Amino acid sequence: MTAPTAPEGEYEVEPEPAAGWTPTWALGRAVLLTGLLLIAAVLLGRVDLVVLATPIALGTAYSLRRRPTAAPQLWLGGDDAHLVEGGELAGTVSVGNPDTVGYDLAVVRTRVSPWLHVTRASFGGIGLELGRAGGADRPFVTTVATGEAVDLELAGTARRWGRHPIGPAGTRVAAADGLLVSRVVVADPVRVRVYPKTEPFQAVDAMPRAAGLVGAHHSRRPGEGGELAGVRVFGPGDRLRRIDWRVSLRARQLHVAATLSDRDAEVVVLLDVLAEAGRSGGVGGAASVLDTTVRAAAAIGEHYLHRGDRVAVLEYGPAARRLRPATGRRQYLTLLEWLLDVRAESTPHEPYDQVFGPQLLSADALVVVLTPLLDERSAQMLARLARGGRFVVAVDTLPADLTPPGRDGWAEVAFRLWRLDRATMIGQLREHGVPVVRWAGAGSLDQVLRDVARLATAPRVGGR
Repeated sequence: MTAPTAPEGEYEVEPEPAAGWTPTWALGRAVLLTGLLLIAAVLLGRVDLVVLATPIALGTAYSLRRRPTAAPQLWLGGDDAHLVEGGELAGTVSVGNPDTVGYDLAVVRTRVSPWLHVTRASFGGIGLELGRAGGADRPFVTTVATGEAVDLELAGTARRWGRHPIGPAGTRVAAADGLLVSRVVVADPVRVRVYPKTEPFQAVDAMPRAAGLVGAHHSRRPGEGGELAGVRVFGPGDRLRRIDWRVSLRARQLHVAATLSDRDAEVVVLLDVLAEAGRSGGVGGAASVLDTTVRAAAAIGEHYLHRGDRVAVLEYGPAARRLRPATGRRQYLTLLEWLLDVRAESTPHEPYDQVFGPQLLSADALVVVLTPLLDERSAQMLARLARGGRFVVAVDTLPADLTPPGRDGWAEVAFRLWRLDRATMIGQLREHGVPVVRWAGAGSLDQVLRDVARLATAPRVGGR
């Protein structure tokens, strides 16, 4: 395997001049011992000391006959495939030798994110099991021949969503029979994208109010579609294939079957990132607020995009990031990429006007708010959306097994009081017409969407 160039998309450290090489303690000891033996031979007049010094001097000179002229190369590479939580990870740290002198020893060490659980490593054809504890932050040693590269292959499991680094990595090599050593060559880290695991989610009920022209939902408006709305008298513009002949013969007047138009809906997934709670244990472990929020957003987005709806994503926080509504698989991949940068960040300011500016939310959109309800501003935001006539569903993302931060009696009492205050807040939101449901995967929103759809069809008094 030649190593004059690095693979595309990886980081390469360019060769350095020979000044990057320094003598080792072995070379210093050889020169010192040879000098002492020769000086002692001259002072004492002993020829046998010259005989002892000769092989040491010849061996040192022979080892230094070909000195390296370039520093080693180091590359880092990560798996660019669609890696999901719990999937198999593959990373590579490559050491290249662009010189005409082989490396007697190459020591490589790299850091890996704790969310990338490395359990197996292979370097120079030698495999190593790292055990259940995992971890690649240890030295790996091999030899590198002239003009070749050796790969340190890391394999394991991606435990949590996000952009996780492999590296930085460093290497130091020895040449000339261990008499010369290179300076430490460091390569910048590469980040592996781990997408959130999509939890199973199905919402079988219709959307509260469909707005587009095409899609899988039946709107409340008449038009071309597949759901029967009734039978009416034939009028101008009606198609002949819609004529109901049985009713027409009985009434002696042409009647047509009226249908409801099939329309797509706009779903806005709002992520409350003002606070974080709980400790993340990665895939298969405990889930924090942010874990539940990101995974639920991915599941909801996948479900509605698969049905042909338009999905937008907003952040309720200081960054106020926004993903514009769109449909299709491309929007789903963009959504997953967008979710990788979700971070919890508190702010003393009210982000409502920054997030819900003019013309950001469609009047007919279903707003699914993923919130732990740890901040009063989150509850106020939900109430303002409901008072504005929006179709709002609040999904509680607070871990059910959340424990008090301390172990003393006062902490337990304060935690219970906080729980009661939070339950009161949820009750007030429901009084304002905001349904609150805990995220539980499949069927989490079915009952709530049925209630919202029923409210949408009910007559309203006054404008919105």
